[in-house]
Amino acid sequence: MLGVWSLLLLWGLATPCEGLLETVGTLARIDKDELVKAIQNSLVGGPILQDVLGTVTSLNQGLLGSKGLLGGGGLLGYGGIFGVVEKLSGLKIEELTLPKVSLKLLPGFGVQLNLHTKVGLHGSGPLGGLLQLAAEVNVSSRVALGVSSRGTPILVLKRCSTLLGHISLLSGLLPAPLFAVVEQTLFEVLPGLLCPVVDSVLGVVNELLGATLSLVPLGGLGAVEFTLATLPLISNQCIELDINPIVKSVAGDIIDFPKPHIPIKVPPKEDHTSQVTVPLYLFSTVFGVLQTNGVLDTDITSELVPSNILMTTSGLAALVPEALGKLPPGQHLLLSLRVKEAPTISLQKKKATVSIPATIHVLSAVPQGTPSALFQLNEVLILNAQLAPSATKLHLSLSLERLSGKLVSSAYTFDASHLEEWLSDVLRAAYVPKLNVDLQVGIPLPKILNVNFVSSNLDIIENAVVLTVAS
Repeated sequence: MLGVWSLLLLWGLATPCEGLLETVGTLARIDKDELVKAIQNSLVGGPILQDVLGTVTSLNQGLLGSKGLLGGGGLLGYGGIFGVVEKLSGLKIEELTLPKVSLKLLPGFGVQLNLHTKVGLHGSGPLGGLLQLAAEVNVSSRVALGVSSRGTPILVLKRCSTLLGHISLLSGLLPAPLFAVVEQTLFEVLPGLLCPVVDSVLGVVNELLGATLSLVPLGGLGAVEFTLATLPLISNQCIELDINPIVKSVAGDIIDFPKPHIPIKVPPKEDHTSQVTVPLYLFSTVFGVLQTNGVLDTDITSELVPSNILMTTSGLAALVPEALGKLPPGQHLLLSLRVKEAPTISLQKKKATVSIPATIHVLSAVPQGTPSALFQLNEVLILNAQLAPSATKLHLSLSLERLSGKLVSSAYTFDASHLEEWLSDVLRAAYVPKLNVDLQVGIPLPKILNVNFVSSNLDIIENAVVLTVAS
């Protein structure tokens, strides 16, 4: 806890949800509407209200049941404040309206969280018969945003109070003096009963915030771990998290790729939207992992291309006959493609491009024999990338735009440009589909509460991709 509070004290001033991203991290901006949704969902979908307050279905077992604080031996039961009125007993909270959540972001601090609810109390009246009361209650709390000892964003309850509103007597008789005692007792008791709701809600939300910093697998090649690069910031529009992606091998070793020091001009966030900015560095890193693991290498044989693309010496003879020397026609070809340098990724306005430098050895395949080398090409494959988000990743689909290369080794001299169309057809048929299968690992996205970026608006800007989703 000491670590949390020290970080809270060091936590800086608020910043607007726009400007430059100085690091190469993934920037997440969480709109306050998403925080309200997370709190509301924790109350609807979880056991928070039942566990903390008790319900009609658990009257005799819950915190406020017959053996609870307001039960037969509780504050309002026999032996309690109303012990002198023996017939007023067993007053219990039997109904609790789902709280209405309102939230205000407090720049430089955290949030102001209010829960408005109605409490229904049942018991036996002093004159006999059923006694039914209803009370409106507003739970007001101040919550600070900081960093936990695990390095995750955390919301910490700093102050909580309740304001008791109108109390209605729905049925039964309750003399005015006793009504005043009931009112005073509820005023004293409800903070201790309802403020734990806030703590429980924050516990659920903190689990979601903690999941932001997690390991996301890169297929069988390793994983990306997301950690906070700086302290979280808060403005009157959003909570901003600068998240640092750390790439790890399967063995857990950190794979350190060069980080370009190019600030990214992040567009402003519109109201009622959340945003994730994925930097160029993360794209380059994923392709770097694929390259260093040899995933981008391949061998292409005639079985991998359609029959209309001739992968034989006869096909080459029609294009560059001088390259074959005295080889007989009809022999199958083998293309050995190796990527010895990391691909280069370009993210410009509205366009993503991948450049893969490849060495291509063209060989004549002899049945049950050693392939015979014909020539070697150094090619750069320029591929267009189509991007599509899912819940956890940014997916890429590549298509070959063009080739740029030269002949670097051959027993005979010839014009390699005559091979460009043929080689492009071979790569489109056999290599690009393999690339797209390999790229199913995707570009990992951090988990931001329960925000789903599947239907987000995707914008390619200079050196980054921005995903924006309406709250």
